[in-house]
Amino acid sequence: MKEFTVRVLIEPKPELLDPQGQAVERAIKDLGLAHISQTRVGKLVKFKLKAVSLPQARERVSEIAHKLLANPVIERYSVEVEEL
Repeated sequence: MKEFTVRVLIEPKPELLDPQGQAVERAIKDLGLAHISQTRVGKLVKFKLKAVSLPQARERVSEIAHKLLANPVIERYSVEVEEL
């Protein structure tokens, strides 16, 4: 079996409000950095996974992200899988 490093980035869907992102954006602008917009706040989950192949690893990670890590009603996720 091969070992993979996995990163799952979870963020609110673009059509939904992101109060935390809005608060961060206001705070950044209060610091005088006015040229930012559309700030979104999400979470990053990193872990190692053993699988037979890269496609199998991606499939397993997508299942984990969809069933456990993200709420597919209000969040979207992207997956990065890298062989060690």
